[in-house]
Amino acid sequence: MSERAAVMLRHVEASRKRVGKDSNEGANNSTTTSSSSNNTRRDSAPSTAAVAAATTLSEYREELRKLEKELRTFIDKRNCHPIMLRLAWHDAGTYNRHVPCFPDCGGANGSIRLSPELKHAANAGLEKAVRFLQPFHTKHPMVSWADLIQLAGALAVELAGGPRIPMRYGRIDADVPAEEGKLPDANPASPLDHVRKVFDRLGMTPKETVALIGAHTIGRAFKERSGVTEYGYGNDKGTPHTRSTHVARGDGHAGIGMPGGQSWTSNWLSFDNAFFQQAYKSDKALLWLPTDSAVAKEEYARHFRQFASDNRSFLAAYAPAHKKLSESGSMFAFHVELD
Repeated sequence: MSERAAVMLRHVEASRKRVGKDSNEGANNSTTTSSSSNNTRRDSAPSTAAVAAATTLSEYREELRKLEKELRTFIDKRNCHPIMLRLAWHDAGTYNRHVPCFPDCGGANGSIRLSPELKHAANAGLEKAVRFLQPFHTKHPMVSWADLIQLAGALAVELAGGPRIPMRYGRIDADVPAEEGKLPDANPASPLDHVRKVFDRLGMTPKETVALIGAHTIGRAFKERSGVTEYGYGNDKGTPHTRSTHVARGDGHAGIGMPGGQSWTSNWLSFDNAFFQQAYKSDKALLWLPTDSAVAKEEYARHFRQFASDNRSFLAAYAPAHKKLSESGSMFAFHVELD
């Protein structure tokens, strides 16, 4: 555990001791120090705002606001929405609800920044995302890597036209990498069983599963990274939808970041339900994986059809599912929200 994390935890525990004598058993106010969407430990203690000193919370919130403003400008200018979202998803997606302890349970704890985890096959290409965020962490060292990564992921969705996600911050960084093999495989032997297994481990319902996979609506795959496509880096190795002249943003502005690769949708910098609608169209230039087909079947089918027909329904379902994933396995020293 990092020195900052240890200090934050000591602050929480010291605050508990101070208020312990005056707190009643089963008090309504509680503080969460270890959190996931399905495995949260709550203690008889005051609210998180009361646990941390007011100045500490105020300073952390103010630092987050400054960071948010800077990240907004950077993501919008660089058109790096997809890789920021992928980084946040891959950090959180290692969570195992059957393992109770932080950081052994994996999840949104910032461990993806660590070299051993960043070198996992499923994380190919994400060193670029960590490199993008390093200057922000250097400038704002008060903010944990776990929070920085999840803030960037949530902003990527919002800036691409998706919902503003009611995120919670105050995460502690893990200093040990997650085990390899926890993230979804793009081409498993049994796609439907694989999706069920992975998202059950994450504690997701069928509706949440379909909503989260719908995030494929932004972004691309590259031969040099996942290997699920023959399309690679550069204009001459991309599709008509991923060349530098293509307009992929929902606001009509030019710019796609690095050209190349293969996208799931034509407007792949616009966060909407186009991923689901693509299933009913025929465009060989667009990507479609076996696991994408899996969430159009069985217990997932009705949600898939609903999202394909109603963008507002998709966005309404996506926001809480994203929030749930972003808190999976996280250890919170305190509770901070941004307006």
